Amino acid sequence: MIPRIDLNADMGESFGPWPMGTDADLLKVITSANIACGFHAGDPDVMAQAMALAVENGVGIGAHPGLPDLQGFGRRRMQIAPVEARHLVAYQLGAAQAMARLAGGQVRHLKLHGALANMAAEDEALARACYEGALAVDREIILMVISGTAQARAATALGARVAHEIFADRAYAEDGLLMDRRLPGAVIHDADQVCARILAMLRAGAIITAQGTHLPAPIDTICLHGDTAGAVDLARALHAALTAEGIALRAFDGPRAA
Repeated sequence: MIPRIDLNADMGESFGPWPMGTDADLLKVITSANIACGFHAGDPDVMAQAMALAVENGVGIGAHPGLPDLQGFGRRRMQIAPVEARHLVAYQLGAAQAMARLAGGQVRHLKLHGALANMAAEDEALARACYEGALAVDREIILMVISGTAQARAATALGARVAHEIFADRAYAEDGLLMDRRLPGAVIHDADQVCARILAMLRAGAIITAQGTHLPAPIDTICLHGDTAGAVDLARALHAALTAEGIALRAFDGPRAA
């Protein structure tokens, strides 16, 4: 069993008067926050509030850029050229950096959101374009990548600082990619199941698919989606289960890819 792990959550996804998730409660449990940058969710006021709460709780701040699709919450795939991907990510990272500074903090990592993340997990050229955009803005930013995917290969090839991510509340297909959210069992809500599968993955040093296949993969951080029903209760249960196993929860260091 590994001695330490990071627990991250996606947040800052409310928009104007429409609330999404319970950021304040989640920020008391997690160690890294992926904050929406206004394209798939969020707005300047929501970003400012989430950034300030992250600073207040000593939680690592991450930019969470997505596709420009507020209505679809960034979960609908779009055709996007590599140069557009670079600009899309650089633009949103810049906004996140400004809001973090306003809150007295700084952006230390970047994680792609939703459909953009899934597309980059399958397409190394797209992932590389996204990460080139981020690294052009901040060479030292830590790229949070979905472990065992094209995202990880692209970040490694770029020599970036990397944190490898697995998901607590999402099931995996046999190819190591996340199951489509529309499929039964793709999103996991039961706290006991979430805790058991994460501890099993940490012991095995592998992603465990819905069919039980073990796919060896590095693990630096565990994600819970802020918009998943019962996200705070899941986070608290997972925090307790990890602590009971003697695993310290701490933000990742993000060593440079070998």
